[in-house]
Amino acid sequence: MRGLTGVFLLLCALNASALTLSMPPPGEDIVGELVTVRIASYSDTLPVYAEHYSVGFREIVAANPGVNPWVPGEGREIVLPVEFILPPGNRVGIVINLAELRIYYYQPDGQTVVTYPIGIGREGWETPLVSTTVLSTIKNPTWVPPPSIRAEHAAAGDPLPSVVPPGPDNPLGGWAVQLGAKGYFIHGTNKDLGVGMRVSHGCMRMYNGDVEEFAQLVKRGTPVRIINAPVKAGWKGGSLYVEVHDALEEQRAIQVPEADVADAIHMALRVNSVDVNWVQAKAAAVHRSGLPVRVSTESIAIR
Repeated sequence: MRGLTGVFLLLCALNASALTLSMPPPGEDIVGELVTVRIASYSDTLPVYAEHYSVGFREIVAANPGVNPWVPGEGREIVLPVEFILPPGNRVGIVINLAELRIYYYQPDGQTVVTYPIGIGREGWETPLVSTTVLSTIKNPTWVPPPSIRAEHAAAGDPLPSVVPPGPDNPLGGWAVQLGAKGYFIHGTNKDLGVGMRVSHGCMRMYNGDVEEFAQLVKRGTPVRIINAPVKAGWKGGSLYVEVHDALEEQRAIQVPEADVADAIHMALRVNSVDVNWVQAKAAAVHRSGLPVRVSTESIAIR
């Protein structure tokens, strides 16, 4: 991990909201770098740091086990999980990994990737696994809640109007990116804590600062691929790493993290051959920190 001076310079360069990271060299898969900071004030919470540095709630909690997210404590050193194994598949357009609660937007020049945390659909309102495209971007969107959502709110004693105009009460926030999958948007929010959690009716929520930037970067027709990959494996400097996230709640009864990690490692070994520390690999599966963990015992020259 970087020292605090390096952290300060990196985070100043990120300007709080954006994580724009250089693409890795050919044959490698990891972007960013883990950094640490100290909690500046007793009144600070982990969600404050999460939003400031474009990290989701679950991400920052998983990366800092044992730390109370609401009272981490002044002077407490915390990890900012801003190092990522890129999702599997083609590095083109927008890739959304539901298990990771994160979106990756590969820039057209192929030199950088912009990544943001997102909130996704809760159980019963799951965000779909689809391949689609960006249809349009909308500033100050109006929300027309569908009958199913209005019925749910009415049953809970919280009736919704038929139309919610732009403003602080609009759950779409200040910007929305409309997808070709009918009824689905990537949008802002009026509840920041929902970013990095499963709280929506299927759409993807972003911090308002993030979505404003994102909406002005993406173009109509940009491909969008929504996947669910709780385990990723990748190479950096000739070493093999795995990154393990909790499976989505409705899949935990059938998901076996140790088996998924083993499968990901065996797939990566088809590209390069290294000796694997299987004890470290199992520990990564058990802890599910969401951080890239080195599992090879050696480094090799990447082919």
